[in-house]
Amino acid sequence: MKSNSVPWLLFGVLLVASNLRLPITSIGPVIQNIGADWQLGSSALGLLTTLPLLAFALISPLTPPLAQRFGLNRTLAGCLVLIILGFTGRLLPSLPMLYIGTALIGAGIAIGNVLLPSLVKAHFPEKIALITSVYAFTMGLAAAAGSALVIPLMQSFAWTWAQALFAFVGLTIISLLVWLPQLKQQAVHTAVTNQSVKSTEKAVWRYGLAWEVAAFLGMNSLIFYSIITWLPSMLQAAGYSASAAGSIHGLLQLFSALPGFVIVPLMARFQDQVIPATLVGLCTLLGLLGLNLWPEAAHVWAAMIGFGSGGTIILGLMFVGLRTHTPERAAALSGMAQSLGYLLAAVAPPLLGLLQQAQHHWHSVLWILSAAAIIVLINGLLSGRNRHIP
Repeated sequence: MKSNSVPWLLFGVLLVASNLRLPITSIGPVIQNIGADWQLGSSALGLLTTLPLLAFALISPLTPPLAQRFGLNRTLAGCLVLIILGFTGRLLPSLPMLYIGTALIGAGIAIGNVLLPSLVKAHFPEKIALITSVYAFTMGLAAAAGSALVIPLMQSFAWTWAQALFAFVGLTIISLLVWLPQLKQQAVHTAVTNQSVKSTEKAVWRYGLAWEVAAFLGMNSLIFYSIITWLPSMLQAAGYSASAAGSIHGLLQLFSALPGFVIVPLMARFQDQVIPATLVGLCTLLGLLGLNLWPEAAHVWAAMIGFGSGGTIILGLMFVGLRTHTPERAAALSGMAQSLGYLLAAVAPPLLGLLQQAQHHWHSVLWILSAAAIIVLINGLLSGRNRHIP
């Protein structure tokens, strides 16, 4: 790859990353509007958030073969096309198209989630930690902007919720246009050597290290999406007002975007990632225990959970590149880890909600999430060591 194309490629990576949360997070503020327009109950509305997670789980393991067949750059362009089609589907005045569009967005995001770590491995092998942190921060920043802007767009332009959500397709179209020159670049590592084919024939799930990385990312996804779903309800049950609970919920998401500024400088001080992985795991665990035992300090605990969980996501994405030798193996590990993670993220929140309904308190739910945090911590200790999947 020519040196003068590197900044443009990095710009393209950041634009692609900006589309990997925003189409989903922007729907939260208008979920009640959608329910009122279509007369949907809570279960039907919940499907709008669960459906993308199920799409993530189903599409993630299928993505590495697609990338080997068509190349990383073309497959990432396809992910943006799917997101554009999904945005268009949600705009149409049809309830089935609302769900179909949401599923298409989920499929597109799944492809991008799996392949970006592989792309970073292919093009920036010496800067995996830095580039991963930057694109993860961009992803979080765009998601927060989408959530914050959708209601003002409705109010300022007298738009419907569908028109306000569709406005964000402009970012996806720009991202696709910026990415198109990459299709002319010779795909890096898409022509697999005989040796790498032989290695890839032994699936990544046969290696213990792959399961350690998958558990590190997967159990963290269970925690993060469960807390994102139920934290306001937990806080209101503890005596907080709805507005205060919303503020603390926002604080958690804000702190989830900050670890990238800390992890990269911290990693430069150590030969492996055991200490950073331990710190973020402990941060999540202590935050969950504190929320369960001393909810009066919920601001502190929410910030700790957000920082710990956000740091775990960044480290897990780094491990995908750091623990593999080739972009193909990185894509396979990313597909495995993210498929497991999003499957847990899809099924855990409703099951934990049922447990709370049966017991009429959140203590058992928080104990379960604390146990998941211990699993994250243990697998962080294991996957943080400098080893590689053959």
